Amino acid sequence: QVQLVESGGGLVQAGGSLRLSCAASGSRSSINIMGWYRQAPGKQRELVAAVTSGGSANYADSVKGRFTISRDNAKHTVYLQMNSLKPEDTHVYYCYCKTWGLATYWGQGTQVTVSS
Repeated sequence: QVQLVESGGGLVQAGGSLRLSCAASGSRSSINIMGWYRQAPGKQRELVAAVTSGGSANYADSVKGRFTISRDNAKHTVYLQMNSLKPEDTHVYYCYCKTWGLATYWGQGTQVTVSS
């Protein structure tokens, strides 16, 4: 079992920045991929960015060049630096991880609101 705790959401003006953090506890050595999804009311959850234990990252086209995902394997923590935020980035952001055994775990979600 893995537990994920997120922090760093909030309200920011368009063009501003926020940094999300997600710390894992529990069976941390089993984690391969860590990343972030986001979800707006009435919409499907969508992948924002993910990074493997080896450091390979991928991003949704909508955030490329603005968001950066990073990972501290020693601290079992993943970060999402969000710059040049837009009102359409307003979502609940969920941290997730996928283990080598392909089990998926989710954080509780953190609200990011970007005002115009």
